[in-house]
Amino acid sequence: MTDLGARVTWVDVRERFPEAGMPVAVAVTGRYPARSEDGDPAQGEAFWLVRTMYFTGLHLSEDGGTHHDCFVDSDGVVSLPYAPGRDNSVTHWAGLPTLPGTETHFLGGDEVGPALRAAWDEPTGT
Repeated sequence: MTDLGARVTWVDVRERFPEAGMPVAVAVTGRYPARSEDGDPAQGEAFWLVRTMYFTGLHLSEDGGTHHDCFVDSDGVVSLPYAPGRDNSVTHWAGLPTLPGTETHFLGGDEVGPALRAAWDEPTGT
């Protein structure tokens, strides 16, 4: 069987950021719902969860906002590095693991079929 184990090394955002454009796993913390009807941020249930995002030094939001040194998800939602009391902030990040049985994060075209078969330990026939 192909070894499908992966090792994750978490990096504290207070120590350093990933390279710009790098896709990463992030640990995000906040409260859900983020604020109560009276605006009190202490209301709601605390969470800490893992999501995939990419890091950028500069992000221009669709609403015209500008964000520096931030993490952005596939829907364009921006998460800033951790700050006490800030909702939806990133505490840690980690480089994404490679595709199962490979040394890469992306394969395309004719390379996909053989890589999938190798990861599933299937014969390479036609």
